[in-house]
Parts: sequence; C-alpha cells; structure tokens
Amino acid sequence: MDIKEASLKSHNEWKGKIEVVSRVDLTNFDELALAYTPGVAQPCLEIQKDITKSYTLTRRSNLVAVITDGTAVLGLGDIGPEASMPVMEGKCALFKTFADIDAFPICINSKDVDEIVDTIYRISGSFGGINLEDISAPRCFEIEKRLREKCNIPVFHDDQHGTAIVVLAALINSLKLVKKKINEVKIVICGAGAAGIAVTRHLLASGATDITLLDSKGIICEDDPNLNHVQKEISHLTNRTKLKGGLADAVVDADVFIGVSAPNILTKEMVQTMNKDAIVFAMANPVPEIMPDIAKQGGARIVGTGRSDFKNQINNVLAFPGVFRGALDNYITTITREMMLSASYAIANLISDDILDEEHILPDVFDKRVVGAIADAMKGCII
Repeated sequence: MDIKEASLKSHNEWKGKIEVVSRVDLTNFDELALAYTPGVAQPCLEIQKDITKSYTLTRRSNLVAVITDGTAVLGLGDIGPEASMPVMEGKCALFKTFADIDAFPICINSKDVDEIVDTIYRISGSFGGINLEDISAPRCFEIEKRLREKCNIPVFHDDQHGTAIVVLAALINSLKLVKKKINEVKIVICGAGAAGIAVTRHLLASGATDITLLDSKGIICEDDPNLNHVQKEISHLTNRTKLKGGLADAVVDADVFIGVSAPNILTKEMVQTMNKDAIVFAMANPVPEIMPDIAKQGGARIVGTGRSDFKNQINNVLAFPGVFRGALDNYITTITREMMLSASYAIANLISDDILDEEHILPDVFDKRVVGAIADAMKGCII
C-alpha cells in the first residue's frame, strides 16, 4: 500500500483528525450550575464590562482559527473549501501537538476579498489569533493586509511568513557553513506567489542585497507590464542588474537557489553554472524543483527540500506553532517583521556549531526546544 492509499484508509478510519473535548467535569447538578446556567451568567457580565477578560474567562487566549477559501491547497490548487478540510484539520492537529494550541478549521465558501475579510473580521472576537492558509495570490496579500488593519488579534499567513521564517533560518546556517555573507551572495528565488514574495521580503529585511525573482514566465523585471501589483512592488527591489530571460539565465553565478514553484525545473546543468559551494533549497511538494542527488551531482554543497524523507527538511511546522505560542502568551496583537526575523534566528541558533553540517542545517520538526525558543525570541521584541 502506497502513502496515498494508506492515508485515505486512515482518514476513513479517523473520520476527522480533531475533536472538541470538554475541559470541565459535568457529572452532577453542582458542576452543571458552575459551567452553565445559572453560574455562567457572571463571566458573561464581566466580559461585557471589560472585553479583555474574554482572554481569562474563556478559551480565547489559546484558540486559533485556521482559515482558508480552498484556492491554493498544497500542490492541488483551487479545490474548494470542503475539499480543503483534511488539510485544515491536519494544521489544527499540528498546532495542538507541537504547541498545545487549540485550533479550529474554518473553510469559507467565497473567493471575494471583501466577503472573506468581512467574514473573518466578524468572527475574530472568538479567537486569540488568525492563521490564514492556502489562499491564492495575489488575493492573499490584500486579505492579510486588511485583516491586520481591522483586527486586534494577530493575523499570520503561514504560506507567506511561516515559509519565509524557516527559509531564512536554513540560509543562516548554510551560509555559515560555506563562509559567505547574506549581503554578498547572489540569490535566485523561483516562484513569485505568496511564498516567493514573502521569502524575498524577509531575506531583504535580513540584509540580502542581490535577489532575482522568477515566475512561470521568467525573470521578473520592473518594466514588465504584465506583473500584478504585488510583483510590481517587489520588482523595484529585486533584479537590480535588469537581467532578462529564464531560470537558466538567472542561476548563472548564483550562490543560492530557493524554489517554491514547480517540479523538476532546475537541471543538473543549471546547478553546474552556479558558484562554488552552491546552496539549493528545492521546496516544491511533493516533487521538488530538483532531486537532492541530482543537485549534488551538479555541484551543490547544501541541499534542502520540503520533504521529510530527505535531509534538511524546510518545513513551516518549525515556525507557526512557536509564532502563535509567543503571540498568545504575550498578548501580541501584531506579528512584526522584527519578531519574524527573531524567530528565524531562534530556529537557526538551535543548531550548535559542533553539529552543524551539510545534512543538518535545521532542527528536527520534533525538536521540543523550537516552540519555546521562538516564543522567547518574540517576547524579547516587545517594547
């Protein structure tokens, strides 16, 4: 039985990966009177007087909404809200397992930005945080921006910022190994959707100066009239040499390749044109832009993918549980760039110099130190 068959069999048996469990005993009338009527009226009245008490008198302080419209699910694309539920349930299970955060999947049956923003805003008072998931670009940028402006709880698009945080952590340690500095290397990022744009912004904020970004049509240039408004904005900060062409042109003399795009588009011959000690993060799932053994044959010194069956898995689960743990525990209403940069360094610093090598640039996803390290780093950013 292959993984697809085994997973389908398991999902039929599980009938859902999460459930609601009561935190109180309800075995007699006294317990019922405390948890429900008539006793429950008192906490309601306290919250009416002071809405911040909703964080201490309800589960809100540990509850995150995992929200999608089903338009960009994994490698499946626009499959609709109902079909996205297994992924959202899985995300909620990860929240609970890795950070003891209660998360609830919400799949919205709309592709209209106004409707999605309004729906999320109107239910936001029930949650301590919003995790946006699998919403297609460029709509995802507008949805996140407007929600961050309207909501007084943290809003985090994991496809953007979770990816960016972990990529930078992996790059920090990779550059340490090859003895190069981020402000001196040439970086090529293939994929100009949510993840690619966010990774670009995060690396620029960390000190990168030479980034070439590509979409499916080739290198992004600021004079291209076909760019969407988000790509147009980032085009003014990338490709400063005005290079034109495709991926083969972009990777010549590059030090770093970061792929968040499509399978098998980077060839061994392309890697051979990169600089010595090349770093290749091929993160398309389930099939990466280049298989690790092929990249190594092409001369890459360090290779990472999004897969758990290869060394150096670059996975968002290293970031989002700790980010929300830090936000919820410290009543953070906005997750800032400084916090995200601190999260990247917190992850990277868990790999000590004595264990850092070409096949060990990031902590294991099951490393119990990660969530606490990120939460502590975020707390240190609070003014």
